[in-house]
Amino acid sequence: MMPSFGGFFFTVAAFIVALSIIVAIHEYGHYIVGRWSGIHAEVFSLGFGPVIFSRVDRRGTRWQIALLPLGGYVKFLGDADAASGPDAATMQAMDPALRRRTMHGAPLWARAATVAAGPFFNFALSILVFAGIFLAQGVATEAPVVGQVSTLPVQAQGLRPGDQVLAVEGQETPDYARFGAVANELPPEPVVDYRVLRDGQELTVQGPFPLPPLVGAVQMPSAASEAGLREGDVILAIDGQPIHAFSQLRDLVGNSDGAPLALQVWRAGEEFEVALAPRRMDMPTAEGGFETRWLIGITSSPAFQPETRTPGVLEALSRGADQTVFIAQTSLSGLWHMITGAISSCNLRGPIGIAETSGAAASQGFTAFIWFIAVLSTAVGLLNLFPIPVLDGGHLVFHAYEAVTGRPPSERALRVLMTAGLAMLLTLMVFALTNDIFCP
Repeated sequence: MMPSFGGFFFTVAAFIVALSIIVAIHEYGHYIVGRWSGIHAEVFSLGFGPVIFSRVDRRGTRWQIALLPLGGYVKFLGDADAASGPDAATMQAMDPALRRRTMHGAPLWARAATVAAGPFFNFALSILVFAGIFLAQGVATEAPVVGQVSTLPVQAQGLRPGDQVLAVEGQETPDYARFGAVANELPPEPVVDYRVLRDGQELTVQGPFPLPPLVGAVQMPSAASEAGLREGDVILAIDGQPIHAFSQLRDLVGNSDGAPLALQVWRAGEEFEVALAPRRMDMPTAEGGFETRWLIGITSSPAFQPETRTPGVLEALSRGADQTVFIAQTSLSGLWHMITGAISSCNLRGPIGIAETSGAAASQGFTAFIWFIAVLSTAVGLLNLFPIPVLDGGHLVFHAYEAVTGRPPSERALRVLMTAGLAMLLTLMVFALTNDIFCP
C-alpha cells in the first residue's frame, strides 16, 4: 500500500501546487488592477475556509492562506462577501471619497478593468510560460538538421549530429514540412537512404525509418501508462506482426476496435512483451473539429531530434500567444461538440481528473509540469470569461448592461441572477465530478 499512498500524496501535492499558482495569479490580477484603479482590497485570500496564516500590509490589505486550497478571492472595500456582492448598509454610511475606493462606488471603467484583469493575468501567465519554454529549449531550424540521433534497435545508424537531410529515398526535403510529407508517404522499411550535407560534402548514408514506432511521450492515465510503456520504448511488433513505422502502429491500434493487443517492445537493448487494450478518445482535428479514435496514449518521436536555435524574445512571445490561442480554441470547440453530442461528455473532467493529470505531468519532469500549468491557466481564464453570473464573465455582462442603459441591474435582479449562476456552476461541478468517478 505504501507506493499507492505515495502516488496519491504526490498527485494531491502536484494538484495543490498547480492550482495555487493559477489562482494566485488570477486573484493578483484583480487585486493589482483594482489598486491601480483606486479600489481598496481588504482581503486577498488563497484558499477558502479556516485561515492558517495571515498578515496585514501597510495598505491595510490582509493577505491570508486558508485551509481549503480549491480557489481564492479578493474582497474589496464595500463587498458583503467573497463574491463581491454589495454591502448596502456599509455603502450608505460612506462619504463620497471613501465610496470611490469601493468596487461598487468606483467608475464603470475601473470596475470592468478590475474584473477583466483576473482572466487576462491567466492568459498572460500562459503566454509567458510557453515563451520561456521556447526560449529555454529552442525551436527547430528551418532546414531539417540532425540535432541528436534517437536510440533505436536498427543497426544502420549512418546519421550524425549536424547532418542536414537533403533527401530521403531520393525525395527532396528542403524543410520540415516537406520532410514530414515524405516520411508519411514512404512505405515502411527498417532502413532507408538519406542524402545529407556533412562538413560541406553531400553523402548518402543509411538510417532508420524517419518516423519509427518510437514512443516520444506517454499520456497519463492511459492504456500505455498502465501497461508500463515509457518514453524511448520502441514497438517492434503488434500481435506478432512486425512494424517499422509509427503509422503502422496507429493503423493497427485504430482498427483494433478496442480488442487487447500484444506489443513486443524494445527498451535499451532488451525485448519484452506487454498486453493492453486501446481506448476510445475524442481528438481535435486540424480543421477544428473532433474525431473519435482508438488510442493507447502515446505520441511519436522521429528518428532524430532536430537541431534547434534560440528564438528572439518577440518570436518566443508570439509563439506563446499562438499556443495559448490554440488551447482556447480547442477548448471551446470541444465544449461545443459535447453540447451538440458530437463527442462524449466524458471529456469534461472535474477536480479528480485535473489532479490525476497534475500528478502525471509532474512525474514527467519540471518542463511537463509547468507546461501543464500554462494549459490549465488558459482553461481557468477562459472559464472565468463565460457569461455566467458569479464568474468574471457574468460581472462583465452586468457592466456592459450598465454601459448601455446608464444604470446597473437592480439589486433584486442581481440576487436572482447570482443565485441562478451559482446553481449552474454547482451543477457543472457535480457533473464533472461524476465524470471523474464513472467515466473510463
